[in-house]
Amino acid sequence: MDDSFGPDFITVTDEEGNDFELEMVDSLEHNGITYYAMFPAVEEDEATGQPKDVDADDEEYGLVIMKAIQENGEELLSTLDSDEELDQVYELFMERFFQDEDEEA
Repeated sequence: MDDSFGPDFITVTDEEGNDFELEMVDSLEHNGITYYAMFPAVEEDEATGQPKDVDADDEEYGLVIMKAIQENGEELLSTLDSDEELDQVYELFMERFFQDEDEEA
């Protein structure tokens, strides 16, 4: 992804009507489906401009993987259908993340 203009943020609404802001990290296509890797948006400390403390073990913070689906001619984001699909796509993203990391070193 091109970060020359800064990160991409999207707001998703769950089934209960709660809005969540997510930061887009990467996307990939697998078996004709587009998947997106995102992290919950982290607020910055106004004084320092640095991200506020985030507990990486907090279940509210972590990698979120969603897929694009077509519904009534509109592209929507959806959760994955099974743990197997999630595991497979997660591994694909991890391979890409580590490959990028190795290339930068």
